[in-house]
Amino acid sequence: MPENRLPDDRLIVALDLANALAALDLVGKIGPAVSFYKIGLGMLTGGGLALASELKAEHGKRIFLDMKLFDIGATVEAAVRGLAGFDLDFLTVHGDPHVVRAAKEGAAGSALKILGVTVLTSLDRADLDASMIVAGDVAGIVAERAARALEAGADGVIASPQEAAAIRALPQAAGKLIVTPGVRPAGAAMGDQKRVATPGGAIAAGADHIVVGRPVWQASNPAAVAGAILAEMAGA
Repeated sequence: MPENRLPDDRLIVALDLANALAALDLVGKIGPAVSFYKIGLGMLTGGGLALASELKAEHGKRIFLDMKLFDIGATVEAAVRGLAGFDLDFLTVHGDPHVVRAAKEGAAGSALKILGVTVLTSLDRADLDASMIVAGDVAGIVAERAARALEAGADGVIASPQEAAAIRALPQAAGKLIVTPGVRPAGAAMGDQKRVATPGGAIAAGADHIVVGRPVWQASNPAAVAGAILAEMAGA
């Protein structure tokens, strides 16, 4: 990458690995091309918050902490207030309005952006039925949950790439972020994801950031896979 070009932070690589040491090894293999990383629940007991601090302070990376918080308002507010002290960039909470409002209170005074989760990208209509979620088309439910989360003050939402265009068209989405997991390069295995698109397709649909995990960290050459994704995004 030429020295006068900043990394394309639209790509967020998910560090869904066993521990912080494995994650740091992956970051080293990928190199400077990727500037944004996601740390999720699976890493929490493996040194996730310490990893976030190290990646920010020593490597200059941006950090998306994917906790998907859900609880009563006072508990969410307290949790987010504590997490805001780690100089994070993004934090996920469930997109329910009372959760979003509490999270925004907790993040007050910091640069932390609160992202509301709509419907997990690993779920389809059958899964929603099993959980007794309101009837209707999944895309419609995602759009409605996005609108309500944004009205409650969320800085953005998490949704699959298949719903990105509908969310981008919402009046509430003006100036807000759309972050899309469930992104798979052409030919990659879907794994447990059910509502997916390619990196270029997600960006073209209106996503501001895409999240890619297994296709990168399971690759024999993670830097090459990340580079291919970045090239596809640049041409979208």
